[in-house]
Amino acid sequence: MVELHGPLVAGVGARPGTPADEVLRLLDEALATAGLDRTELVLLTTVDARAAEPGLRGAARILGVPLTAHPAAVLAAVPVPNPSAAVRAALGTPGVAEAAALAEAPGGRLVVPKTASRTATVAIARRAPAPDEPLRPGSPYRPATPRETTAMSTDFDLRHHGDAEVRAAGLVDLAVNVRTGTPPGWLRDRLAATLGDLAAYPDQAAARAAVAARHGRPAGEVLLTAGAAEAFVLLARVVAARHVCVVHPQFTEPEAALRDAGHTVHRAVLRAEDGFRLTPGAVPEEADLVVIGNPTNPTSVLHPAADVAALARPGRTLVVDEAFMDTVPGESAALADVRGLPGRVVVLRSLTKTWGLAGLRIGYVLGPAELIAELAAAQPLWPVSTPALAAAEVCSAPAALAEAEEAAHELAAHRAHLLAGLRGVPGVRVHGTPASSFLLVELDGAAAVRERLREAGFAVRRGDTFPGLGPDWLRIAVRDPATGDRFLAALAAAVGAPPARPVTAG
Repeated sequence: MVELHGPLVAGVGARPGTPADEVLRLLDEALATAGLDRTELVLLTTVDARAAEPGLRGAARILGVPLTAHPAAVLAAVPVPNPSAAVRAALGTPGVAEAAALAEAPGGRLVVPKTASRTATVAIARRAPAPDEPLRPGSPYRPATPRETTAMSTDFDLRHHGDAEVRAAGLVDLAVNVRTGTPPGWLRDRLAATLGDLAAYPDQAAARAAVAARHGRPAGEVLLTAGAAEAFVLLARVVAARHVCVVHPQFTEPEAALRDAGHTVHRAVLRAEDGFRLTPGAVPEEADLVVIGNPTNPTSVLHPAADVAALARPGRTLVVDEAFMDTVPGESAALADVRGLPGRVVVLRSLTKTWGLAGLRIGYVLGPAELIAELAAAQPLWPVSTPALAAAEVCSAPAALAEAEEAAHELAAHRAHLLAGLRGVPGVRVHGTPASSFLLVELDGAAAVRERLREAGFAVRRGDTFPGLGPDWLRIAVRDPATGDRFLAALAAAVGAPPARPVTAG
């Protein structure tokens, strides 16, 4: 019978200051002793006390795999073939490399015992193959372990986004949450003026300074990215975490990026009956990487700043996706300008929605300078184009902020108009208090209603790809009252009700 191989995980230990090159050299040496190579490696793992070592983090980045860490007490409970009294005295566990590798390979086996240099140790374990995954003999793969299978379900299409709903010509777009009529003329002119500079490599200095000034932060706490989506990928690859928690329903790209990077993802699912509000105890205490949106896509719920800030604590990285915060008048619940919270608080912003720049790809990350530096090191060279940098600079200026604030107030009036009209459509339910540029509605048979709306010329976002929702949910972008009234009439017809009467906003 031909043996089927699971993937390899490497336990690593290093003295402070050990460079990544030394870790990689020793790792390659250990792999070579068993006739293996890097292609089967899916994870580096170590002890908590070494998780922040630049050499280990750098090695993981070069390999393109996550770095996880375990408390010394957990590793001390793992039997290892080569225990060390000196290591026990220094770190509280008789083994780091072997114990960490075995801890990440439940049901597997140690294939390369501890290999040591003067400053580092490496051990290689092979995970047991998942029983329901067909494999080619000896082929590398990344299966879900039993622990991952229970922690993160694959029953949602995490890669489905609203733009997929409007690829057919002639549909009124209520599926994508980008403000209509954008980019404004002055922004188009500024972008066009950069075309003469495209022969030069992009220089981030002015844009980074403008974003930093806009949020009252040092420039070292700002990372410019190719949209907020790039930031999710960078965080997934760089942040070492043992217990990752994503608060759902929310934008699915963070979970997809975390899963792609090999993380186990646990879901904290907020309930419709609670208005999709963040409730005490929703996020487990053991979570050391937490992702939450505010205001949240797709629920449109704005969590109070104090409730989100209460999730911050020592030893935890809290990621707050504020991509839609500039749709809220006064940005009343923002943490983008807040510094000094416990642990590491990271805020993501996007210029896509308010300024109509989805095709340009520009966003940014705000956070502790040391983490920003690590994220920057994981980026390719010149990750943001010259036109995108110009957009970041000019959209952070006072005149642009004043225009965004005016647009947020206008949006609030349009949202109130749409909400009032939805109350007149039988069977349509809105949970919680919407605060952004879209609404989430529940209605029986929503999937069929969505198809009938398409036939009537309107595209809305299906809700069944969001964890915590299902086939009876739709997300609707807020548009001007005239467009809203036409949509309400189509919706009433789609659910078999009399046409909704236009609503005059008061």
